[in-house]
Amino acid sequence: MLPRQTTLLTGGAIVSEQPAVPDWLVHRDVVLLRAVATAVVRLDGVTRLDSFSLPYPVEAQRALDGLVLACLLSGARPPSGIPELMRWCRARPLGSWPLDRLPEGLFAAGDRLIDEDSGRPTQLCDELAVKVLGDSVGRQYDRVVIQEAMRACRDASSPESYTAFRRLLVTRPVLTESDWLDIGADLYLDPVRFLIDEIYGPAPAGSRRDGLYLTCGRCLTLLAPVAGGGWWCERDQCRHQGAPPHGRVLSVAEVGEIRQLRRPLRQFVTGPGRAESDLEQELRGLGLAVEMWPGFDAYDLRVTFPDGHVWAIDVKDWAHPGLLGRLARAVRPDPPYDEACWVVPRFRVRTRRDYLDVFARERAPHAGGLRLLTDDELVKTARARLRGERGASAWITPQITETNGAKDA
Repeated sequence: MLPRQTTLLTGGAIVSEQPAVPDWLVHRDVVLLRAVATAVVRLDGVTRLDSFSLPYPVEAQRALDGLVLACLLSGARPPSGIPELMRWCRARPLGSWPLDRLPEGLFAAGDRLIDEDSGRPTQLCDELAVKVLGDSVGRQYDRVVIQEAMRACRDASSPESYTAFRRLLVTRPVLTESDWLDIGADLYLDPVRFLIDEIYGPAPAGSRRDGLYLTCGRCLTLLAPVAGGGWWCERDQCRHQGAPPHGRVLSVAEVGEIRQLRRPLRQFVTGPGRAESDLEQELRGLGLAVEMWPGFDAYDLRVTFPDGHVWAIDVKDWAHPGLLGRLARAVRPDPPYDEACWVVPRFRVRTRRDYLDVFARERAPHAGGLRLLTDDELVKTARARLRGERGASAWITPQITETNGAKDA
């Protein structure tokens, strides 16, 4: 492990201490893969990944140069250019790349940067490129939008407006002209109208087949046509459940212009938001009171039991548990609660058995032992508490401390 980093005042007094980034994040080959992932995302933003035009984005050329050097150093044949690099990303699992410094077990057997069927960046690719130690405006797009929405709704003293905005991103990622008129009449959305005009863009022609768009019946996002007449959903959990159910069939001739939420928001807000909404419905079905995104999104769900006991829950839907662990932090203390945890969809653990263990190993020290539960574990724990159990089977946090905003339990 790298040494811990400290900040000193004159005279040598320590005023802060933060852990250094763990070794694997700064491994030469991991940094290189992050550069390749960034190149994939940039290329996808300007062209289809199976067809290119010069000049390439600078990130793509830089990533190619780095990979060529790594291949030459290891005696492997490098990709001949950007098109072949993209074919690598689509055809080769990351564990098969000639990168001898990748930590063992860092990636699952089938992890790729580009989905084999659709030719689109995978969620893992987005996580590597967008969320880990990111510092560019593009990488921060989803966070900037959410922060601006919070600011506007606070200025308007309207938490209801923020909740309406978040629900919009989750439940209406695709808008027809009629939908656009509907949300234009929603007064709760007035404080964030300037954002709505920006975050929806024209639906891409590549998502059309025979002049028609098709939405996913589970996720509500646009499906992508793939070879053989099938359709592909960009959400990992949906694909894990099987072929996507068909939702709305949309013809521009009939519904007018079709708008789609921009990719970073679909990936990091709409996707997790579907998991949040599903969990909300399950907990409400148990008779629990659930408040969504309380305190201007201090956390995702505030769950109140009949005896007044409160849970604070943040839902995360990340492909890579190590990256999620590095971002772990204690749940914000206000609005106050008795217990708090993070929750991940169960399918993540089904597809990667070591998911919870890797998260716990990589969890940031300042997270204070934050637990990560699967959604079905959380519901099971809620049922136990409703039955009157008060032992470990009814807790979502290892212990209640005075620093987590808890009330006396």
